Amino acid sequence: MANSSIDALRGGCPEPFFNELMFPSEGGNVDGRLCAPLGLLSCCVPCPMTDWAYPDDFNTATGAANWVNVVGMICCAFLLISWIVLPVEKTHRHYLSISLTCATVLMNLGFIIPLAAKPDQCFNAITPNGMDTSSVCAASGAFLLAGGWAGIMWVFLRALSLHLQICWQLVVGRNYMWFSQVLGWGIPIIGLIILLVFSGVSFRFGATCHINHENSLADFWIPLLVFAGLTVIIQFATFGYCIKVYLASLTDNSASTEGSGMPSYSNSIRTMTPRQAYRRIRRVIQLQWRGIVIVLIIIADVIFFAVIFVFLDNTVESIKIDPSKALPWAACLIASQGDKNKCLGLAKELVVSLPTVTAVLVLLAMNGIWLLLLLGRWSMVTGWIDLFASFTGTRTKKEFVSVDARMDIKQDPRSYEMLSRDSGKADTVLTPISATQSPTTRGGRQTPDYFGQTARYQPHQRSFSSPRPPQQHHWDTMPGQGESYPLPTMPSARPYEYEHMNPLGMNRIEKEEEINYAGPRSQYTQPGAADFSRDHVFI
Repeated sequence: MANSSIDALRGGCPEPFFNELMFPSEGGNVDGRLCAPLGLLSCCVPCPMTDWAYPDDFNTATGAANWVNVVGMICCAFLLISWIVLPVEKTHRHYLSISLTCATVLMNLGFIIPLAAKPDQCFNAITPNGMDTSSVCAASGAFLLAGGWAGIMWVFLRALSLHLQICWQLVVGRNYMWFSQVLGWGIPIIGLIILLVFSGVSFRFGATCHINHENSLADFWIPLLVFAGLTVIIQFATFGYCIKVYLASLTDNSASTEGSGMPSYSNSIRTMTPRQAYRRIRRVIQLQWRGIVIVLIIIADVIFFAVIFVFLDNTVESIKIDPSKALPWAACLIASQGDKNKCLGLAKELVVSLPTVTAVLVLLAMNGIWLLLLLGRWSMVTGWIDLFASFTGTRTKKEFVSVDARMDIKQDPRSYEMLSRDSGKADTVLTPISATQSPTTRGGRQTPDYFGQTARYQPHQRSFSSPRPPQQHHWDTMPGQGESYPLPTMPSARPYEYEHMNPLGMNRIEKEEEINYAGPRSQYTQPGAADFSRDHVFI
């Protein structure tokens, strides 16, 4: 009974093909049929077409790729929940990272929904289901295409943000955030509406619905590849600028004036030396290298998927236009009475190879895993541990310890040394200097030489002064002037004797005239008493 009904549907077409006239012209994606004239009949390949063009392990490979999407979904869910629950110092969340993860979640849902629902891919024996006849197809196709659009837009915005920071030295703030939100979600929503209205989705390539061929280049693939190309151009322009600055810094012999207290004009990129620009770029890349790698990975995956799917779509359409391309394969199926394994060698020329298809699906599924590896941090794990410990009451109380108490005085030159009263040694008190590192002793206690190194003077680019050596003035007389005007002679010092004077006491010096012309002491003057009849000088 079943065989007779199948033979009736064949309508005279050789096995395994069916007569198109035996099926209604409405229902499902009628344009997705692969039919070719055979004499007076129009014979069609049974649905799904992949069961006849690929080996039996095709469904196994696509199913494995869908399970990889489940793993990627778990990774994205861990990131999103961590960003929501944990504090920012544990996660270092950023709106560009959050939005890109949400876009990856949408893309993963496009593969996970068919894995859970296990929908019927065919409306009838020759017609695949479309979004009008299968709600699972509509949901999976919408999530997949929206996730692809959003992923491209957010990697584009991330690359643009990095380019503005490095090449143009602009600070992306709140205005850029709102601009990114409008562009990153507005364009995917508008693009999804346009492609669902003018193209639609259907089961064309496995259990996940993809965009139909009609108008697909104009409303999806070309705009998607335009933004992907802009992202690649911006990213490589940023790389080129970084390489240019790095090469310029290698030939820059001028010392940096950073931190010298002179005006640096840091807001002007023209006044920066190549070495200063290289240091600034290096700091930005050290903070953004994870985002750079994510941009490159997602761009490579989306471009790879777009090229492969467009090639497969064009191959199927070319067979519809010129059925003679598939004539050897169709003749082989007829001769083998529907044994596809005998004709797989001829089918390889009509479809993309199974390893390539598997690679595309797995790479798309691994985007969530890459996000966790590159955007996740170990501090998230410790943050969850602390959070659960606070709920269970097993969190250990940390004892407050001063920073000075943990400092090793013997090894840290910035520490203070206390004066010892018992040692009897004149210990030196070392005080930290804000702009100079404390010198280390070379053995014993020596006076630190803070001025031993001579700093090289680097003139500012807007300064017109330069250091000059001190001028040596010569006060020598002109030749012959010494003979005409001799210098006066200096009087010789008096032959006073000061050897036996007490420097801390009162000393009497008698005047020279008094010594030479003074008379004898009075006989009434007592020995040792002062003689006021003479003038004395006390020093």
